[in-house]
Amino acid sequence: MNTTLSPQAAYHKLGILLANVPDLQGYDANWNLPTTTIQWLSRATALVKAATGISTESVRIDNAVRNLVSSIRSQSNAKEIVLVLNQVLAMLELNVPISAQGAFVSTGSSLDAYAAISKIISETTATVLIVDPYMDATAVIEVAELAPSGVLIQLLSDSGSVKPTLKPAASKWVQQYGASRPLEVRVAEARSLHDRLIITDAKAAWILTQSLKDFAQRSPATIQRADVELAVMKVEAFSSIWKPFSLAV
Repeated sequence: MNTTLSPQAAYHKLGILLANVPDLQGYDANWNLPTTTIQWLSRATALVKAATGISTESVRIDNAVRNLVSSIRSQSNAKEIVLVLNQVLAMLELNVPISAQGAFVSTGSSLDAYAAISKIISETTATVLIVDPYMDATAVIEVAELAPSGVLIQLLSDSGSVKPTLKPAASKWVQQYGASRPLEVRVAEARSLHDRLIITDAKAAWILTQSLKDFAQRSPATIQRADVELAVMKVEAFSSIWKPFSLAV
């Protein structure tokens, strides 16, 4: 059976896999991993082999998975598995069309996350819309400042889960910068938001696997660039959500 994948197909599948890394240290009382985690590990091993053939990477992930499943020394093996997946993702990215490159940014630390988000937002020229149902002051203090001067920053959260630190942080921002660095905050109806997104210039959409306040702090996180068709859908959907609501600040 031919299990070889094209670089672009493997890149896409691997990016999605990294966006859904389970708790690789979540053993039960008998040191057994959940069935869903075993299934994810099986897909990860198969995908690396399909993408790289019999390679150093395929041997490394195979050994790490075997050790993870059969022993309680989970931390080092879990890190090795995620490391191999990220390395293969980086290699595949070199062989996909330029338009597809950068679709997946896997971050293992808050510093990595800051650098990845900074690159996305700093290249914005007109507007950046950030959607996060659990938004707090982080969106203002650490993220809004990444936007170039004059770019309109729009923050959309959920009235049922938005954190109380967001509004005072936004108010201070508006008082300090005014029209030179415009910022607007709005909240949607409770439990109506589920996505975590960054939309730049009403064109490109980036899907975040964690809320900004927690991004990559306790577990790896992924920033996935939506394809053109999905980006158009996200822009239209959240533009329609944004418009009816009053400003929060």
